[in-house]
Order: sequence, then C-alpha cells, then structure tokens
Amino acid sequence: MPKRFFKLTDDVYLAGRWELGHPLDQEGQKIEDPWRFRSGHPTESTERIQIPVKHPGKPLDYSHAAFSLPVIHAKAAPLFTALAPDDVQLFPVELDSPEQHFILNATRLVKCIDDTASEEVRYWTPEDGLPEKVGTYASVAGMRIDPIQVGSAKVFRTWGWTVALVVSEEIKEAMERAGITGAKFTDVTGPAR
Repeated sequence: MPKRFFKLTDDVYLAGRWELGHPLDQEGQKIEDPWRFRSGHPTESTERIQIPVKHPGKPLDYSHAAFSLPVIHAKAAPLFTALAPDDVQLFPVELDSPEQHFILNATRLVKCIDDTASEEVRYWTPEDGLPEKVGTYASVAGMRIDPIQVGSAKVFRTWGWTVALVVSEEIKEAMERAGITGAKFTDVTGPAR
C-alpha cells in the first residue's frame, strides 16, 4: 500500500481560538529572519524568542504564528521527535501562556510536487522581474505530491513551495490519537480523487 502524506495547516476556522503574532527577540523587536524556520533546512537559533498572543482565545496544541510558523505545545513535541527525529528541530518559545511551546522547524526539503496532478501550478518567469525566484513556484493550488520522491521523510517542506508543511500518515494519526488541537490535514498524495 503506497504511503500517504498530508499538508499540515492551522485550522483557522476553530471558533474562539487564539491567534499568534509576529515572533520577537528578547528586546521585543521583530526577529530578523523568521523565514529560516520555513526553509526546509536546519537552522541555528540561540536567541530567546517570544510570540505574543495577537488575539486571546482558546490555546491550541498546533497553530501558526506570523509567516505561517508552526508552533506546537510541549505535548505534541515528543510525537515529532520520536517519529521523525531526523526531520525536525524544536525551538522553545515564550507565549502568553504558562505552558511550554516550540517552533517546529522541518529540516528536510523534498522535490516532490506533481505538477500534472496538482490543480494548478505557476512558476516565476524572467518577465516577473525577480531573477532569484525564476524556476520556482509562484503559486500551487490543489497541491499533489509524488510519494515515490519523498523517500524516508516524515515531515518536510516542498521544494520550490516551502509554504507547504507536509507530514506522513503516521504523524497525522499520532497527532489525532494524542488529541492535538488546532491541526488541519489535507491529503496531498498522488492524483486528485
């Protein structure tokens, strides 16, 4: 049976939920490079990071801060470190909450988007005036991936479209069994059904 994979996002439609803001350094200034946590590569961070609660509400075990940075509750952390130890880094963050939370950094970048099976893909071209982006995805709608290209990765970002955080079915099921709140899963495996 082929492996299944799911895009992991923040369920923004949960009623009464909190909303997290922009990551800040220890002086309360916006951190310079929040994108490093979405690059699909290991990163260094020795700074103390704070994330304010932009809109108070029900705390979630999985949510996104600004820049779609995944933030997980301490009870979700062992799921990722046990099932995908080579695929993730966890960075402690301070929230307006007594509970421990972490930024979840996926350290693997996998070239696996199936352009043909996806609903629509558009690449940056020279005419767009951003030479550093030429050849990468400008947009991906209805993303589908080729699971054969994934290899052993269980948590990863998709090459050229790092906004997508993808997890294996094993990770999805572990999160569901643990009752992790706030996570939304969209099947991205193979051709659309």
